[in-house]
Amino acid sequence: MSRIARRFAALKQEGRGALIPYLEACDPDFQTSLDLLKAMPEAGADLIEIGMPFSDPSADGPVIQLAARRGLKAGATLPRLFEMVKSFREQDNDTPIILMGYLNPIEAYGIDRFCVDASAAGVDGLIIVDMPPEEAGPMQGPAKAAGLDIIRLIAPTTDDNRLKLVLNHASGFVYYVSITGITGTRSASDEDLRAALPRIRAATDLPIAIGFGIRTPEQAASASRIADGAVVASALLATLAKTLDPSEQATPSTLPSVLTQLRELATAVRA
Repeated sequence: MSRIARRFAALKQEGRGALIPYLEACDPDFQTSLDLLKAMPEAGADLIEIGMPFSDPSADGPVIQLAARRGLKAGATLPRLFEMVKSFREQDNDTPIILMGYLNPIEAYGIDRFCVDASAAGVDGLIIVDMPPEEAGPMQGPAKAAGLDIIRLIAPTTDDNRLKLVLNHASGFVYYVSITGITGTRSASDEDLRAALPRIRAATDLPIAIGFGIRTPEQAASASRIADGAVVASALLATLAKTLDPSEQATPSTLPSVLTQLRELATAVRA
């Protein structure tokens, strides 16, 4: 059983959903992002998403775009990201790590090499935003051979026929994009989420996590109960950005501010 499957099974036994925070690799620098990654489980993260900085994202709102830009400016590369995960695994062999990003850097790195190196570093799953199922063939074999889950994205506009296609060969969990549009711009209502989830549950036995628009502890708690997990990204990155100095460098308040916010989210999810 994979780390992702074990974690969701354990949370189901606890009777609660997962809190899945997000950080951008090397934002605002390698050491700060590594320190944040290492501190997230103690602060309440059940699974962790790490963004692979990319210069031309198609789904990310302004907050994540700026985080990716800071990461690239600080020297983010896929080898540096793998170095982060390897260092994290020296102290934590249980918390699942999911990489989220775009296909271009992976293709430039080499798909086979990427999957092998990601798995060796301790990565568990991949969310590749711009890889539709029709174009996933080259990734599926190497990812499966490396033991990496490919986590599919479902949108409010995904019809029943498309839903079956998208979920084909999906593993790990399903990521429900709760809004139409880019990250961090607005939030779906509880009513919308409750209406959307039964159709997805009827099509898959995988856990479902809700993302794109989860900002507050109350929203995280509600989403983690309606589904099986809540992804919080832009809200945490916005807090991090507010703590940076004028040259976009970390300050003494950077880590404490983000971790305090994460603890507040975790408290609400566990309540």
